[in-house]
Amino acid sequence: MQLEKLKIRQAWYEDIRIFRDIADAMKSAKAPDYFENAFAHQDAGERLVFLLEYDEEVCGYCMLSWSPKYGHYRAIGCPEIQDLNVLPAFRKKGIASAMITHCEDLARDKGHTQMGISVGLTPRYGAAQRLYVKLGYVPDGHGVTCDRKSVAHGEFRSIDDDLCLMMLKTL
Repeated sequence: MQLEKLKIRQAWYEDIRIFRDIADAMKSAKAPDYFENAFAHQDAGERLVFLLEYDEEVCGYCMLSWSPKYGHYRAIGCPEIQDLNVLPAFRKKGIASAMITHCEDLARDKGHTQMGISVGLTPRYGAAQRLYVKLGYVPDGHGVTCDRKSVAHGEFRSIDDDLCLMMLKTL
């Protein structure tokens, strides 16, 4: 795959149907107003929403939050890459890595020295787990979170998309 054919563009509310189609294709359950909320946060300057295209074909999306929900990231002033999705036909070609690098560059340009990212704990996220480590992300040392809140020792939580390991990288 030639990454010069990759286009990362800021998305707008008019693109919402594309986002829903990608989520449906990936069997990724989203709250009914998930994407509307994402664009509202973008309008408020709290995040950026990106659409990924390869050779003029939509291949995924990603969000960069300047104001993450996770308390530790907020406390250290760290932005977070969120909801990075690449359609299966376009995986293992460097697209996710290019998107992460794009977000890191934007954060660096704004004076940030760290970037956060989270990853699910099930085998469904195995490729992302390996990729993030390969790109220099390490666990933040605060353990597992559920819906961006720390899970205490001995607590029981469902193993689902809300259960994540939070990771950091020094930029």
